[in-house]
Amino acid sequence: MKTTGNSNNAAGGRAGKSGSIAAFARFVVFGGGTGIASSGALVVLSGTMPIAVANAFVTVVSTVAATELHSRFTFGGGRAGLRAHGQSALSAMVAYLFTTAAVLGLHAAAPGAGVLVEQGVYLGASGLAGIGRFVVLRLFVFARPGARPRPVAPVLARTHVVAAA
Repeated sequence: MKTTGNSNNAAGGRAGKSGSIAAFARFVVFGGGTGIASSGALVVLSGTMPIAVANAFVTVVSTVAATELHSRFTFGGGRAGLRAHGQSALSAMVAYLFTTAAVLGLHAAAPGAGVLVEQGVYLGASGLAGIGRFVVLRLFVFARPGARPRPVAPVLARTHVVAAA
């Protein structure tokens, strides 16, 4: 059976998927690197100030750095403008609330938890928040006009007709 016209859709689908996978890999490298640096900074700062204040400071600094990295390298859009920084900051605010709630929840549930447990909870919550941020940044903040993936309509092809007698 010979098919025509479908190879472009299939190739485009694969290219779109590999583009998303590559962007996610870059997001993990840059965002994860920033997150690990933030984790270390949080350990240092939380000894001198309340954890929520330390997390707020770390979140602001890391968000500015990560937004620039993501704009330039993850999504290939050049320097991030004020709009992109603002939208990224909103997604970071949600991430901040999520990570702070996770760490404060740990402190409430296990007041004597050590720094390794605290870091495990913080990094786990950061990872989950990061996945959500990737989706928001890719689809809304750094989306190029016309680049948003659209569902492909199914191709209906009939090669022969079967009739019941």
